[in-house]
Amino acid sequence: MFTKHNIALVVACATLSTACDDYLDMPSYTTTDTETVFSTESAAEAYVLGCYRGLVTTDALYQLAAGDMITHSCEDGTTNNSKYNICNYYYDATTPYTLSSIYSEGYKTIEGVNVGLKGVGKLPESDKSKSLRAELLCQRAFAYWQLINVYGDVPAVWQSLEDMDMSDENTLYPTRASRDEIYDQIVSDLQWAAENLQWFEESGLTTTERLCKNSALALLAKVAMHAAGYSLRWDLKTNDPATLGVRRRSDEARVDELYAIARDACRQIIEHGGNELIQNQGTMSGFHYLWYNFCQRNLTSLNREIMWSLAELGSLTNSKFGLYAHPGSSGGTFGSRKSLQCLLPTYYLSFDSADTRRDVTCATYSIYPMDDVRYADEATTYSCVMAGKFRLHWCVEPQEASKRNLNIPLIRYSDVLLMFAEADNYLNGAPTADAQKALRQVRERAGIGDKEIPTTKEDFDDAVLQERYWEFGSELFNRFEINRMGLLAREVRKTQEAMKALSDRNDFGYRLYKLHIDSQTYGDPFLALDYIDITDKDEQADIADISLLADKKKWSKYRKYMMEVVRKHRPDIAADDTLWYLVNLHWAYTQETNRIARTFVGFNTAKSNDLNIGTILYQQPTMRNGLSLDERDNYPSWIATDNNTNGIYYGFRENHSELLPFACKSAGHPMIDNPRLTQLPGY
Repeated sequence: MFTKHNIALVVACATLSTACDDYLDMPSYTTTDTETVFSTESAAEAYVLGCYRGLVTTDALYQLAAGDMITHSCEDGTTNNSKYNICNYYYDATTPYTLSSIYSEGYKTIEGVNVGLKGVGKLPESDKSKSLRAELLCQRAFAYWQLINVYGDVPAVWQSLEDMDMSDENTLYPTRASRDEIYDQIVSDLQWAAENLQWFEESGLTTTERLCKNSALALLAKVAMHAAGYSLRWDLKTNDPATLGVRRRSDEARVDELYAIARDACRQIIEHGGNELIQNQGTMSGFHYLWYNFCQRNLTSLNREIMWSLAELGSLTNSKFGLYAHPGSSGGTFGSRKSLQCLLPTYYLSFDSADTRRDVTCATYSIYPMDDVRYADEATTYSCVMAGKFRLHWCVEPQEASKRNLNIPLIRYSDVLLMFAEADNYLNGAPTADAQKALRQVRERAGIGDKEIPTTKEDFDDAVLQERYWEFGSELFNRFEINRMGLLAREVRKTQEAMKALSDRNDFGYRLYKLHIDSQTYGDPFLALDYIDITDKDEQADIADISLLADKKKWSKYRKYMMEVVRKHRPDIAADDTLWYLVNLHWAYTQETNRIARTFVGFNTAKSNDLNIGTILYQQPTMRNGLSLDERDNYPSWIATDNNTNGIYYGFRENHSELLPFACKSAGHPMIDNPRLTQLPGY
C-alpha cells in the first residue's frame, strides 16, 4: 500500500488568516514525538493543521485537471508525454503515464490522520477536541474520495501502522477493499464531523481554509453523491475483464438513501443562510470579483462563497497550482512563466455571449513583449484559449516564480446549489421548484437567468452538467463529476465530434482585436480584449489581403479600409483609435497572415511568433489543413486522426479508461511495492 512505511508525520503550524504574512515553517514530527504532540489541545491543533498540507498533489493539479471537456494539456515537445497522454485517456501500467504520487501521498495523509485520530482521542473530551477529530475525519474522507475516483476499489486502512500487527500480511500488503464499504464509512464519518463542527460565523475562523460545519456538510454531500453515482466496477474476486462496466452500486435503497443524505446536507447549508453567490461589485461582475479577489488573496471577502480552499502561502505550504493554468508571460514583471494548460475552443464557444463567466474563465490573450519596452496582452487563436481564473497579473507579487501564493479552491457555494438541484431531481424523478430555483440562482449570477430550465429528469441532469462546465472550468475534479453522472463516454464522443465540427466550419473566424498594452503590475484587474467579429465575406476578403499586409507601402491604404470596417461596427470609435489588428481564429497563432497582422500595430517581427505557452497546441490550427477550403482533407493531428494514435481523447476506451491502472514498473509503484494488489482488469 505504502511506498515506504516509516512515514514521518508532517506538521506546518500556521494561523490560517490573511492577516499573517506567512506560515511558520516547522520541522516534521516523527513518531517518537506523538506523546508530546497530543499532550495539549493547542499542540494537537498544530498537528491537525499539518495534515491539510498533502490533500492535493501536483499530479492532481497538473494531470487530472485536464481531459474534462474543458481543459487540455499544451505541453512542450511531442504528444508522447505523461500529461498529454493522461489528458487524452491513454494509460499504461508499465510506463510513467500513471499517477503513483496520488496513491502514495493519499495514504501518507491517511496514515497521518489515523495517528492524529488516536492522539486526539486521548485528550479530555471537549468541544475543541471533538472539532479537531471532525477535521481529521474530513481530511481522511477527502483522501479516500480522491483515491476511489482515480483507482476504484483501494485498500481500506482505519488505524495507524503502530497499532497494527506487523506479522499480518494485510498490514504491509493490504488488498483492494470494496469502495462501497469505504464510502459508507466515510459518509458516516462526515455525518459525525458535520455535527461536531461549528458554523463558520461561530467558529472564530477568519477564512475558510479550515473545515467548519458549512464545508463539512458540502463535503458530505459530494462524497454521498459519488457513493450513489456511477463508476467503473468489476468483480473483485475474479478480476474478470468481462465484468467491467460503468454502473451504480447494486443496493438501490442505499443509492436513494445516499442521494437523500446529499440533498439534505445541501438543504441544511442553503436554509442556514450563511453562504451566497457573490454578486456584481462596481464595474466587476460577481464572477470577475470572485476570482480577482481570490488571486489577490482578499480571502475574507469571499468566505460566503468559497466554502473551502486549501491554504497555499509560505515557503513550505505553496503548491504548483498557479504554475500551469494561466495565460502565460514572456519576461517583464511577471517573468517568463509558461502555461501548460489551455481550454478547448469548443468550450469557449459553448458560452452564451451574455454569460459573464466566459471572459473570466477563458483568457484569449497571452502576455508578450511588443518590442524592447512595451508588453501587450496579445490575442491568441482558438488553439490556445488560455485559463483565465488564475491570471498572473491578478495575483499578489509572489515570493518567487515557482510560489504564486494561490490557494486551491475545493468547494464553492455554487457546487452546493448544483448538487442540491441534481439530488432533488433524482429523488423526485423530475426537477421540483426548489431544484429549478437552485439552478436558476447559479445562472442569474452569470447573467443568463432567463435561459429556459428543462422540466424532465434527463434534460435537467444535462443542464446541471452543462452548468458545471461553465461554472467550474479550470477548477479541479471536473473529470470525477462527469464520471459520477455516468456520462463520461457520451461526453468524450460529443467533444470529439464538436471539435471535428469546428474544424469543418466554412467561416474563417476573423476578428479585429484592439491592441491592449499590459500594465505590467500585480493587481491589474484587466479582463478581456475588445474585439469585433468580421462575418461579412467582402470585409473578410479585404481585411485578410496578405499582399497589402506584406507591403508596408500599402499599409496606409489597408489602415484606411480597416478603420472604415471598425467604424462601421463601432460608430462611436474615437478618430485616433486606429490600433486594431487581424486574427484568424481558426489558423495557428504562428501562421504567416496572423504574424504579419501583428506587426501592423507595432509588434516586432522577430519577437511576435513564440508565445510562452506549451508548443503542442498553439502552433496548430483548428481548421482542416489550416488554410484553404479547397485543401481540407485532413484534420489537424491534435483534433483527429484516422488511426486513433492522436487526436482529442485518442486513448479513451469505454468501460476501461474511466479509472487509472496501478503502476507496476519500478519501486515506488503500488503493484511493485505491494504484490497482493490486483490490477484493473484489461491491463
